[in-house]
Amino acid sequence: MSIIIYPAYFNPHYSRKEGRRVPKSMAFEAKVETIARALRALGYDFEIEPDKRYPRFWWKEKGRLVVNTDERKNEVIKKIARKVRNI
Repeated sequence: MSIIIYPAYFNPHYSRKEGRRVPKSMAFEAKVETIARALRALGYDFEIEPDKRYPRFWWKEKGRLVVNTDERKNEVIKKIARKVRNI
């Protein structure tokens, strides 16, 4: 099973309604490369799609990651946020 991760999920400037998926205390200025580094450190198999955009903000930041995992999306997102804070 695959899940899609957008950098907008971690953006501290977005509200939950706008698409942030982590608490503000765990949020960070996310770039696809930063998230990819965290996923690599966590041992996930993933693919970067640099030309895709977050549908809610299609005119802004580019890029998304497709992660192959059987875990729930929210669990993976929180693991990424914790890992980036440690990097």
